[in-house]
Order: sequence, then C-alpha cells, then structure tokens
Amino acid sequence: LAMITTGSQQGLDLIARAYVNPGDKVLVPNPGYPTYSSVSKLAGAEIIHYDLTDENHWLPDFDALEKLDLSGVKLMWINYPHMPTGTAASLELFEKVVAFGKKHDILICNDNPYSFILNDNPLSIFQVEGAKEVCVELNSLSKSHNMAGWRVGMIAANPTFIQYILRFKSNIDSGTFKPMQLAAAKALSLDETWYKEVNSTYVKRRELVYEIMDTLGCTYDKSQTGMFIWAKVPDAVSGKELTDKILYEAKVFITPGLIFGSNGEQFIRISLCSNEQMLQDAIARIKKAIA
Repeated sequence: LAMITTGSQQGLDLIARAYVNPGDKVLVPNPGYPTYSSVSKLAGAEIIHYDLTDENHWLPDFDALEKLDLSGVKLMWINYPHMPTGTAASLELFEKVVAFGKKHDILICNDNPYSFILNDNPLSIFQVEGAKEVCVELNSLSKSHNMAGWRVGMIAANPTFIQYILRFKSNIDSGTFKPMQLAAAKALSLDETWYKEVNSTYVKRRELVYEIMDTLGCTYDKSQTGMFIWAKVPDAVSGKELTDKILYEAKVFITPGLIFGSNGEQFIRISLCSNEQMLQDAIARIKKAIA
C-alpha cells in the first residue's frame, strides 16, 4: 500500500515517530541527508552513524556494520540513488540491505526521491523478494515532477506498516488539500516524454556544472545520478575552505560536503536546480576570481 504525505520530509518524521521510542538506536549514513538525523533526534533515538566512503563507492560496508553493537537498533535509513554523492541504486545493494534488515530485525527505510532523475535504471527496494516484510520506501513529486513547494510525497509499505504510520499521522493532520492530490494524480499519469524533457534540461546544466568543477580542479564521477554533482576538492584545501573562498571572492555559493557528515569534508556539491544562465554567470565569476 501507499499513503500520501505532505512531502517526503513529513514521511521521514512520521516513520521515525511511529517506529522509534526514546532510547532506541537508529543507523544514519555519513554522509547523508541531514533530516535523517533530525527526525531521529526528535523521536528520542540514539544515532549510530555508519560510514559511506569514496573508496567503497559510497555504499554501506556490511562487514563493518556487522561489527557494530546492533542491539536496540530499530531503524536504518538508506537513500539510493544517494544524496549527496549520486551513487545509483542496484538490486545487489537492495538484496544485501534487505537481508541485513531481516537478520537483525531492523526496519529498512529507503528514501527514493531521485529515482527518475538522470537515471536510466529506476529501481524500488520492493523489487527484492521479501522486502515488504522489513522495508518502507518514500518518494516525492518535488524532485521527479518539479513540484517542490506543493508538498506531495508518499510512503509505500505493507498494509500493517502503513496502518502504524497512519495511526500516528491521523493525530497530526487531516490530509492533503484535494486540488494538490488531483495535481499529483495528473503528474503521475504523464508518459515517458515528460521525464525525457526534464532530464534533457538537467543534462545541459550538468555540463556547465562539470565546467565549474574542472575550473576548481575537482574530480568527480560522471556516472552520478540525481540532481546534484558531488566532487572531491584538491588535497591542498578542504571543501569548506574552497567554498568559503568562492563565496567571498566570486560571490557564488557552493555547498560544502561537510554539512552532510564528516566523510564529506573533502567534497563539495553543486545543484542542477539553477538555470543555465545562472550557471554560466557562476562560471564567469569563478574564473575571474581565481585568474
């Protein structure tokens, strides 16, 4: 089953509050979307960060996870395609995560809003046999259908899990404004042409972001998916040092990877949400500042 939410952020909060009691432990990726930590803290959880590293292609190290004290762990947040690194999902990864969740009786939550953006192989964790027994998955129209601000998302899970979450949600709000629901239904009925057109725009923007990264001497993986480009900065500086320099000298804001966790310290992230003119202006400013 699936239930509508006021954006996927509300969905994250509902899942944490429905499944986590004060003192329970939650596995949070480093680097990862900061909201995973926020909603876990609001639910009173003890956060256990698990490392994602460049050397392991930003995938969970299950050998390292098995060495952790997993007693009391109720929930594991994952997010593939991954933000901020752009690492794509794979059935092999999802199979390993589902097996891990079953083995340790941990609810696996896959936050999946980037599945249709610059991604030739959209996947759901529910394509893995047995995933419905131990997983929930979120998605959002903010990303895939350019409906940011409309606040329409969803949680998919088995009927029992949905009832647990709905029981909590029904005490917080009375549902999503009907015109928003109708707009979402229309958006979901769009054919492949819509996604191709949107992605063609992102492709053009991505080339300009590559130029920014090249200008800054950064290295990056061109197989990234989603609406951001994640890049490693030169060894002589940290991501924060480089972004501060560009902000103050070129008046261009670039996100330092450190805000997503300590493993992002040597990285930066640029969004593909800025239009081509803004990106071209940023290139000109940066080149002038570092000339």
